[in-house]
Amino acid sequence: PPAVEEPAPAPPTPEPEAPKPAEPAPPAPKATEEVAEDWEKEANEEKAPEPAPVVEEDEWDEAEEGQGEGEARPQGKDGERKIPDPRPHLNIVFIGHVDAGKSTTCGNILFLSGCVDERTIEKYMKEAKDKNRESWFLAYIMDTSEEEKAKGKTVEVGRAAFETPNKRFTVLDAPGHKSYVPNMISGASQADVGVLIISARKGEFETGFEKGGQTCEHALLAKTLGVDKLVLGINKMDDPSVGWAKERYDEIEKKMTPFLKQKGFKEDQFMFLPMSGLTGDNIKERKSTPDWYTGPTLLDMIDKIDPPSRSKELPLRIPMLDGFKDMGSVMAIGKVEQGTVKPGQKVTIMPIGHKCTIAAVYIKDEEMQYAVAGENVTLKMSGCTETELCKGFVMAEQSNPVKVVSKFKAQLQVIELPEERPVLTSGYKAVMHAHVAAEECEILKLYESMSMKDRKKEKNPRFVRIDQVVTCSISLARPTALDAFTGVQQLGRFTLRDEGRTIAIGKITELPKEK
Repeated sequence: PPAVEEPAPAPPTPEPEAPKPAEPAPPAPKATEEVAEDWEKEANEEKAPEPAPVVEEDEWDEAEEGQGEGEARPQGKDGERKIPDPRPHLNIVFIGHVDAGKSTTCGNILFLSGCVDERTIEKYMKEAKDKNRESWFLAYIMDTSEEEKAKGKTVEVGRAAFETPNKRFTVLDAPGHKSYVPNMISGASQADVGVLIISARKGEFETGFEKGGQTCEHALLAKTLGVDKLVLGINKMDDPSVGWAKERYDEIEKKMTPFLKQKGFKEDQFMFLPMSGLTGDNIKERKSTPDWYTGPTLLDMIDKIDPPSRSKELPLRIPMLDGFKDMGSVMAIGKVEQGTVKPGQKVTIMPIGHKCTIAAVYIKDEEMQYAVAGENVTLKMSGCTETELCKGFVMAEQSNPVKVVSKFKAQLQVIELPEERPVLTSGYKAVMHAHVAAEECEILKLYESMSMKDRKKEKNPRFVRIDQVVTCSISLARPTALDAFTGVQQLGRFTLRDEGRTIAIGKITELPKEK
């Protein structure tokens, strides 16, 4: 009879790995001395592991049941996680007409703040020289894709971080080209401060400012998207056609001031300054800025801007930018618009109503104990896949989810209409951009209109024209997570676009009552 094979000996069971010792946290950059000392002590003394943040075991079991493969439980103890930098964080968006010098200015800010080393700059200089575009080398810091480098036009919103003694900033470099305005909207909707770059070169300011130029459209969109403070950087002052002439600077200031006031900016909400993004004049230091300009440099100016008031205690709201898989873990990216996000928190993703748990919170690739409103975060998720984390979805607390609506009442200001459809009536279809979501919508009914010129009101108008404010109801093609403007402002403002132009800006005044 054939010999019976003996079963192979079972492999030895691997011993559970000992948890890795906590890495010493580096001292906070320019934090107060006491905090630095505390941190040094913590790093030197090996601490007993602290109890995990308030998460009960039963909750874990529930969470684990709903987990797929490769999804992680919250890692590490609070002792290993860092406390976020106490300095306020601001998102700052650079906007303006195409070729005004936005990417170059952003690149130079990063270079002057020491975020880019000399070697990288030399590499970009050589690359730009090979393409016969020597003055583009600083823009390559922000425009990293080959398409953007070849054409010299930004397409996607570039992101980078830098710091000043009092604040931390994330630069959002928005595209200026009118084909990419939707990208610019989703970038600017996360911004707290805007820098509108205007080219002073002869003819360039005029093209950007005239009808159809992006200088005006971007300034208006910035206002709609919740940018409270606008710095107007009058760039290319070193150009031979300008030669730092005060007359040119004054002329631009004179033309822009009434326009900005008309669009709703108050006197104290915008500031002008002359600069040169390429040579770095008046960005961090005055360099060759002439004596007639006595104000602060660009970095000093944005450093003095007060961050907007945000509530850390209210329910969590994070409009999602993207979801992706990284080393088997599901990650989500977004900006915390309200509330505080912590590991172990139970959240719901709206409008799909999917429940999941936050496993870890990262700010700039460093794991944190929490993140408050205003921070750009990357979250490690458990209990969901990247397909449930689409751009435009909103993450909220399970106990207090955000409302999901398919119609709402709004107040609209009509700005521009296509020539072939010069009036706005019920049944008008457009695309609505709210926070980072873009949805098709239709105007259902017009309730009341008011002319901006003579403040004359009309009940139940049949149509409205440019420069009128109208109260109307709007229906959406599919349910979207939104809020009234009186609730979370960032989820309550929107713009309507049609045929590649911004036709109206508005705010949600009323959501349908829940049945």
